Amino acid sequence: MTEQSTQVTQALQQLNELRTTIQKIYLGQAQVVDQILIALLAGGHVLLEGVPGLGKTLLVKTLAQLIDSDFSRIQFTPDLMPADVTGHILYDHQSGLFKTNKGPVFTNLLLADEINRSPAKTQAALLEVMEEQQVTLDGNTMQVGSPFMVLATQNPIEQEGTYNLPEAQLDRFLMKINIDYPERESELDLLNEIASGEHEKNKLQLSSQISRTTITEHQLISSRILVDRSLQEYIINISQQTREHEMIRYGVGPRGGISLLKCAQAYAMLQGRDYVIPDDIKVIVLPALRHRIILSPEYELSGVTNDEVLNSVIEKIAVPRE
Repeated sequence: MTEQSTQVTQALQQLNELRTTIQKIYLGQAQVVDQILIALLAGGHVLLEGVPGLGKTLLVKTLAQLIDSDFSRIQFTPDLMPADVTGHILYDHQSGLFKTNKGPVFTNLLLADEINRSPAKTQAALLEVMEEQQVTLDGNTMQVGSPFMVLATQNPIEQEGTYNLPEAQLDRFLMKINIDYPERESELDLLNEIASGEHEKNKLQLSSQISRTTITEHQLISSRILVDRSLQEYIINISQQTREHEMIRYGVGPRGGISLLKCAQAYAMLQGRDYVIPDDIKVIVLPALRHRIILSPEYELSGVTNDEVLNSVIEKIAVPRE
């Protein structure tokens, strides 16, 4: 067994325990939990889309507790200003000095709740910190915590009073995760646990399982997962096919291909492997790329979804032999 394989095996034990604990609190959404862990390992940000009441905030707060991380929440509203996100510098008349008031972005896990309720200038306050893990205030550059992860939510059914996220903003998100209603049995289990008090008991018993330093180490291991040249070409073929597809007006850019590669590495690690196989890429294509394509107007109006188009893209591309 290679050193890399040993590291993956050791990390996987901790990650499985983390996954199991989250699923005790956030019932019936195993795939969502896995995708959040993929984003965490890949060091990326997540856009969570789902109707109200699906536990998006609970999921983020649970993760923050379990990885011993600072947690901040910003409730995006139409009157929210960029300084409310990043912070500001004020002159203190008593001391005669300028004082820095850091905003909620100076944290490890940031919940940007209903991000599409604020206009583009406020959303743009996150661009620098999401890309470079730093904030510039009045010419002074300050680093945020590590690890740093933005988990933004938006409601797909309520459009009044909302602002579409600019493409530059969408491209900063490693993944867009669609959260659907839980299965009937899972929802019944949730009601039973709440009625018995077990769910609240589990929440109260939450404690740190993995340190921030360990998460950073796991991210490094994930970045070293082997991706064969043929699989790199497979990723490029997917990106290029989206740029040539008749239904797609704007296809996936280079950042999208990089995101797909990082997600595939993290997914392989969660499967206990130190190398990527084609199925790792296929499994993660939709959350990694669904927000990176823009359909042609005529197809968008006809009701075709980004996921349907991406699935048709994947079907046309030859899968490399393992």
